[in-house]
Amino acid sequence: MSVDQISDIEGGDEKTTAETTVKVTTAAATAAVSYPVAPGYRLNVRSGPGTNYSVVRALPEGARVQINCQTTGTRVSGPYGTSNIWDSIGSGQYVSDAYIRTGSDGYVAPRC
Repeated sequence: MSVDQISDIEGGDEKTTAETTVKVTTAAATAAVSYPVAPGYRLNVRSGPGTNYSVVRALPEGARVQINCQTTGTRVSGPYGTSNIWDSIGSGQYVSDAYIRTGSDGYVAPRC
């Protein structure tokens, strides 16, 4: 029995099944994951990945962030260790990964 015949028996076709699988996988991959800022900190959001960039705003205590991508920058010591990883949380908005509880000392998002 061919694949086409099996698909006909099951009431579907390969293309629809493949498209559905891709859509479900893509939806799961793009599901918003947020990470908490270290408790007790108001975190400066900077215009670039380093302490030499200007502060564009501050996150309040208890904030959570979605990380779009990560890049290297100024090495910073914080409650979650020392790191040169900076998290992009929006266009022109970066926070030091040393203040974000990602559960990892490495990258958890694509590189910028």
